[in-house]
Amino acid sequence: MSTHFQSDRYVGATLLDAGHTRFRFWAPSCHTVLLEAQGHAPVAMARDREGWFECVFPCGAGTRYRYRVARDLAVPDPASCCQPDDVRGPSEVVDPAAYDWRHAAWPGRPWHEVVIYEVHVGLMGGYDGVARDLPRLAALGVTAIELMPLAEVPGGRNWGYDGVLPFAPESAYGPPDALKALIDTAHGLGLMVFLDVVYNHFGPDGNYLADYATPFFRYDTATPWGAAIDFGQEAVSQFFIDNALYWLMEFRFDGLRLDAVQAIVDRGWLLALPAIIRNHVERGRHVHLIVENENNDAGLLRAGYRAQWNDDAHNALHVLLTGEEEGYYGNFAPDPAPALARVLAEGFAFQGEVQPVNGKARGSPSADLAPDRFIIFLQNHDQIGNRALGERLGVLAAPQALRAAYGLVLLCPQIPMLFMGEEWGSRQPFLFFTDYNPALGRIVREGRRQEFAGFSHFASAEKRDTIPDPNAPETYATSRLDPAERDRPAHREWNAQIAQLLALRHAEITPRLPGARAMGAQVLGRGAVFARWRMGDGAVLSIALNLADAAVPLPDMPQGRCLHAVLPHGVDLFCATLPPYAMMACLNEAEDE
Repeated sequence: MSTHFQSDRYVGATLLDAGHTRFRFWAPSCHTVLLEAQGHAPVAMARDREGWFECVFPCGAGTRYRYRVARDLAVPDPASCCQPDDVRGPSEVVDPAAYDWRHAAWPGRPWHEVVIYEVHVGLMGGYDGVARDLPRLAALGVTAIELMPLAEVPGGRNWGYDGVLPFAPESAYGPPDALKALIDTAHGLGLMVFLDVVYNHFGPDGNYLADYATPFFRYDTATPWGAAIDFGQEAVSQFFIDNALYWLMEFRFDGLRLDAVQAIVDRGWLLALPAIIRNHVERGRHVHLIVENENNDAGLLRAGYRAQWNDDAHNALHVLLTGEEEGYYGNFAPDPAPALARVLAEGFAFQGEVQPVNGKARGSPSADLAPDRFIIFLQNHDQIGNRALGERLGVLAAPQALRAAYGLVLLCPQIPMLFMGEEWGSRQPFLFFTDYNPALGRIVREGRRQEFAGFSHFASAEKRDTIPDPNAPETYATSRLDPAERDRPAHREWNAQIAQLLALRHAEITPRLPGARAMGAQVLGRGAVFARWRMGDGAVLSIALNLADAAVPLPDMPQGRCLHAVLPHGVDLFCATLPPYAMMACLNEAEDE
């Protein structure tokens, strides 16, 4: 098998041999485009009727180049594979065969084995920093790391969702081959690597597409970030298809997580993407597509997307753990237990019902889908970082209640996900941060503070002024994990509990997960539920959870062998009530239909 990989992209700079590169650039709003390659005189590119400009030029890997689209404007390649000098600098021709893969035959892992760990690459020290931490994560029981978006963004401090050059791995984290080395190292340790990609918008700084490719956008359709991307344009559709295949084939990512797909107005493009990817990926290789979708569109999961981030599960559990009811948590108040029961039995809590907060219907029926089509979590970058002060759940919830909740999340048949630092109960905040020019930075700071004006705690301007400035370097520094925290006794104990739960999952749940189906869930009390699943081997998994501060009756006693229990000291394992802040997981391998 080849130890070098290259995706077949139509757009961008393609190295033909050591001394020749083909350049293709879609600029339908331009009549002429000049290629400006470092060390060479500008040359005019040939234009076809669809607005494609092309030329083959005598230059090789390492050449810096731009496209001059107007007398006063030269732009980077929108399909740039490397931006050494940030989003406004020239692009660089890359040789995809320069990296020699050590684990080229890695086939990936089947979906039922997935335990996801979400990371921000910059906060972990760049591509090399993440690579150094992989042995620890593999030993913990993680089987897949999910990298927050890597498309080049302005500056070096950003969540990644403001990317403007989707093919260029963020240069502040290291060169492209360092990212390949990170993925290669992960594969050698048995770890999958997923990438979060943003196909619903471009960031506000460094995006020049509207200057030379006006049809790239639909100005009759707005999104929270401006005009919608027009996937009805063949060149636009192919641009993002090429991007998905580029990450999967050339960088050997094991899957993609598509961000906020509800903002992609062309659902037909979304429905077609999984089949296109299946037709390009090598036979026998496991590649997984994940969506984030506020619309709870179960049809996408039936069309080939492997799973969806289950925000309903998070929101119900968060309200139970914290009592918070403002913002979108109002959709799960004042009684979140029925929502959690429905999540465990059917996947989504909202399946077409009207949300109390905005009065809009949301979701579609999902009860026919297997539980592993849903990714369950207590924390992620959004749910922590979109809080004004970036507090983690360990600061907001009682430790005993959290232990019970983690028993559910890590042992139920939905796919579990952890956020960086969560495994040791980090109390370090994760804040929203950017690295914009001063003028845009001020707009972002004031806009973010105004977002929280409707929250009771930040009703006054004085309180809002305490919200950290996203553009301040110290906001980024505050979000960096403290390695010393992990070594403190309480955090070592928390880490050991998570490792124990993941070992239990791999031994008892994972082998039985293919073919598992929910058998229903019932509400036991104000904050308590009881759920059962028929596992793929016929065994029945039962989980009883009580996140309230009072005991609840347990009429249907979990049957079989107890896998894990979180109970107050001295409480009998099998009793007629479930104590406060408790959970039990039992496996009955002999139960009949």
